[in-house]
Amino acid sequence: MGYKLKKNDLYSKEEKFFQDKNKIYSAHSVKQIVYSTDVRDFGQVAKSIPCQDACPAKTNIPGYIRAIFEKRYGKAYELNRIANILPGVLGRICSRPCESACRHAEPDNGLSVGICHLKRSCADMKPGSHRIIEGLYAPTEKKVAVIGSGPAGLAAAHGLAILGHKVVIFESMEKPGGMLMYGIPEFRLPRDLLMLEIKNILRLGIELKINKAIGSDISLVQLKKEYDAVIVATGCVSPRKFDILGEDLENVYKGLDFMKAVNEGQKPFVGDKVVVIGAGFTAVDCARSVIRLGASDVSINIRKTLEYMRIDETEKYEAEFEGIKTYSLIQPSKIIGDGNKVTAVEFKRTRMERTDTPPYRISIPIENSQFIVPVDSVIAALGQAPDVAVVSKNLGRLDKKGNQTGIDGVFAAGDFVTGSSDVISAIAGGRESARAVDEYLIGEKRKQTVVRLEDYNTTDRQRSYDFIDKVGMNTIDMEKRLSNSTHEVETGYNENQAHEEAKRCYLCNLKYEIDPLACIYCSACIDVAPKDCIKMIENIPVNPDGTYGRYEETEDWNRVVSIAIDNTNCIRCGQCLAVCPMDCISVTKTELIEIDT
Repeated sequence: MGYKLKKNDLYSKEEKFFQDKNKIYSAHSVKQIVYSTDVRDFGQVAKSIPCQDACPAKTNIPGYIRAIFEKRYGKAYELNRIANILPGVLGRICSRPCESACRHAEPDNGLSVGICHLKRSCADMKPGSHRIIEGLYAPTEKKVAVIGSGPAGLAAAHGLAILGHKVVIFESMEKPGGMLMYGIPEFRLPRDLLMLEIKNILRLGIELKINKAIGSDISLVQLKKEYDAVIVATGCVSPRKFDILGEDLENVYKGLDFMKAVNEGQKPFVGDKVVVIGAGFTAVDCARSVIRLGASDVSINIRKTLEYMRIDETEKYEAEFEGIKTYSLIQPSKIIGDGNKVTAVEFKRTRMERTDTPPYRISIPIENSQFIVPVDSVIAALGQAPDVAVVSKNLGRLDKKGNQTGIDGVFAAGDFVTGSSDVISAIAGGRESARAVDEYLIGEKRKQTVVRLEDYNTTDRQRSYDFIDKVGMNTIDMEKRLSNSTHEVETGYNENQAHEEAKRCYLCNLKYEIDPLACIYCSACIDVAPKDCIKMIENIPVNPDGTYGRYEETEDWNRVVSIAIDNTNCIRCGQCLAVCPMDCISVTKTELIEIDT
């Protein structure tokens, strides 16, 4: 939007910077670059790059996919790590909100791009000689304590260390990683990979103190005295209960406790017939772990229907492939035992009912619909909640953006603030908390997010790429899965598969624009557009926040004020650019980046 540098504005091959209220201009002899804080540019990025907008950490998804297409795997890894710090981990276990938003999954466009699998590819394929890039600040002599070494704590510690602060992490367990280490099975997340990426964070000089539990081994009051700031990132450690008769019987496990035991190398008794209750990733992880412990009749039981499960389609498929059954529209009403040992579960059937408030569909128990299922063990994977009282009774209201708690200098991040979420959201919360702590310690914001706009020639994306089938993930067979419970099920893309899947990305970070002063309204671009992405418009409304609204279209040439490219529908084929007789179509690469203020 707005001002662009002209060629005669370029003074030398060195970059020169100019500033005004909303933009920093970079003059370069080859490329014209603008760093913008204009709300219209942020609005355009959010609408045109839905995958990045859906990512809580705002990962530059088109950027790293393009780098994979160019076989620059180290570059792709760094673009990931800037935002999400654990690319290899997230490439295996991310909940993939980006893929739900991917425009390739829209009607008539096919299946979403395998964004998560490609994230893993850059971690797997980066050269052994790759060196991680960190833009380090000078030491500040400030000390920050981070309570918890899960994804939020690691992200907060990493951000603060880069900004020059001395960071100490206090972890209650023997190993770092939180839920990554103790809540996710090794067949989904190899521990050597997890430890490698954690060590890449700790190597910045971050001190890790294990077996230090807040409340018992060390108090928040003590940390507040010794450190300039404290971040509480203890996550959700208190399992939710059924509140029904029999849940304290022997062989009735809480999901997180069960996974912790398995991940510590224990083999809890499960028997042959196991009922898992819950609709999230932990429920599926428990069920798949039970199969590896020898059970032959395993089921996941949910109150709603399959589409409301809080897992992606890959997890549903893998659970079914491993022989796990899913029963919907039922909920437990009682757990039955013989003495102290569980023998059966009484269920009630449920029905779905619409509501006017989120989540808009709820499950309602049906009276007199009880039935009994014999079991050897039960796993209740109902999620967890944060235990605020263990940390302090004086924290007060927690701010979901990582700002201060009720105690001066004490901040909170991740699931401890938001409740149980996912790894990528926890990482985003940790990064936000690090920025808030830095501003508290320094007295000013030292980083800001801007939109980087760079002139781009065109795209070399071929139209045929639209018709490439999604590349499936390679997996090991059942015999290998069951022969060793730690065997990683997914084996990743090979180089050819990664390159093929990267072709499918629409490169939504490329913004196509028509100069209305040069356009002669010949409609040649409209005629060649394979999608309905070039519009005859009569008005562009402005939203209350200053961003542009939806184009108001017209078919009456007398009312047309401009022909415009709708980048939310554009597939970056470049055909409009090729046929324009006036050379009035330009392409700009748009990226969200952080710069020093």
